[in-house]
Amino acid sequence: MEKSFMIKEIKRLKKEKNAVILAHYYQEGDIQDIADYTGDSLYLSQIAAKTDADIIVFSGVHFMAETAKILSPDKKVLLPVEGAGCPMADMVTEVRLQKYKEKNPDRIVVAYVNSTAKIKAMSDVCVTSSNAENIIKAYSDKKLLYVPDQNLGNYMNDKYDLDMEVWPGFCCVHNDLTIFDVADMRKAHPEAEFIVHPEAKLDVVKLADFIGSTKGLLEYVIKSDTKEFIVGTEDGILHTMKKACPDKEFYILSKDLRCYDMKMTHLSDIYYALKDEQFEITVPEEIRKKAFIALDRMLKLS
Repeated sequence: MEKSFMIKEIKRLKKEKNAVILAHYYQEGDIQDIADYTGDSLYLSQIAAKTDADIIVFSGVHFMAETAKILSPDKKVLLPVEGAGCPMADMVTEVRLQKYKEKNPDRIVVAYVNSTAKIKAMSDVCVTSSNAENIIKAYSDKKLLYVPDQNLGNYMNDKYDLDMEVWPGFCCVHNDLTIFDVADMRKAHPEAEFIVHPEAKLDVVKLADFIGSTKGLLEYVIKSDTKEFIVGTEDGILHTMKKACPDKEFYILSKDLRCYDMKMTHLSDIYYALKDEQFEITVPEEIRKKAFIALDRMLKLS
């Protein structure tokens, strides 16, 4: 099927079925371009909660589509690629978290949105990289546990000296960045600013000119007078950055900054998701209600 015809069919099916396509910034450029809304986890979560569409096609990974279903239980939520997951989300399990909670009943569990519905249901509040700082600050006088990303947790602890334990999980893409990557790229591009996502290790983050969520990085480069940037997050964001700032240059910090789960989705997957309404996401109601509480607290504090 030709690309132009497929795009036409996607648009036709979307209108016919009253569907909306949500795409994360880490998706391929073609997917971002066909989407009704493109953004980071927080923005897409908010859209999922407000949409009047009957069908949500979530071009991302499993935990994102689950989040949309938790917030919009009356909508049909479709994940275009059934196997698109998140290794970091799988690094915290219900069994291990339950054992921790039994041993530490005084700790408030803060769950990164990059977690399963079951983990959200066991947590007190959720955060994204966009709002983690504000929400965690709101609980700064409490004993906390942050799951599952130790790097973002370590960044928060270093910045605010919190009583917060961190789960030993990480993003396989961001965690591999090193201070040597930064040194090499600064040498190659001495006029460029280095911007990074806080899912990177703390020693890498401390070398940055700016630290922020995916959306935060995008907003920074748009507003900045600087013309060159070394970008320390998944390479899908470069598509949006280049569209927003055609007069600026962007250099990915490492060629390995590529999430293969995010890149599993193609235009044909969007087409078949709409055509056959396949790979529907379901969340048991008991889990959904508990997870909704943690997500709702996040949205109210955002």
